[in-house]
Amino acid sequence: GGGEVPDLAAPGPAERAARTGEALREAAGRPGGWTLLDHPMLALEVAGSDAFLEPDAVVVHPDGGWSVVEIKSFPMLDGSADAAKVGAAARQAAVYVLALEEAAARLPERPGGPPDVRHQVLLVCPKDFSNLPTGAAVDVRKQRAVTRRQLSRLTRVEELAAALPDDVCFDPGRPADALLRSVESVPAAYAPECLSACELAFHCRERARAAGDVSALGRSVRGELGGLTSVEEVLTAAASPESAGEGADPGADATVAALRRA
Repeated sequence: GGGEVPDLAAPGPAERAARTGEALREAAGRPGGWTLLDHPMLALEVAGSDAFLEPDAVVVHPDGGWSVVEIKSFPMLDGSADAAKVGAAARQAAVYVLALEEAAARLPERPGGPPDVRHQVLLVCPKDFSNLPTGAAVDVRKQRAVTRRQLSRLTRVEELAAALPDDVCFDPGRPADALLRSVESVPAAYAPECLSACELAFHCRERARAAGDVSALGRSVRGELGGLTSVEEVLTAAASPESAGEGADPGADATVAALRRA
């Protein structure tokens, strides 16, 4: 049969996800042909809230199966590509597969059950050093299982909200002093990587520095210091091994010895 490329345009992420769902339902209702969804919008539940994801493409096969297509700029040389980059692409595509499975589960019941979301994704890359595309099937079952397990362990948003004091509210429309009190009522967990991903990173960094928290130096440093959690403890331990105290981390002695040699 012929191929279809439905129009997925819609004003916002939720509307685009709804339009993608409609296009998938329509494709499921006309087996025997190909359908290409160009940059669809998928919704994946993360800790009780929807996260919107945009894969490069989703293909609906004539037999009704669904496949994710991931397009990357790194080359495929003589049929193979950089393993680290392929692994990163596989992890990314596995998230899309999970979102596509949720989309399939939302379809109305039909004979034969929901569409088969394939765990082999199509990775499209430049061939050698040319502008010609080439593709390879990548099995993402392992990455999908790991991601599913990680998502299942996340604390749900409503559980986090239930643990907050009753007067805490993060509405940006509140007065600045009230909003600041709400933010400061929540413990800060800072790491340098937060600077590239979170708008509150500078606030949390300030609190971490004020508390002398070694996490502000990075997760790798924090891990190396074992049970020494503050800059003051590190400096004290470096000056006197005995000051680590009773009940210190089992690896503290080795850490202290390394600090004294530094």
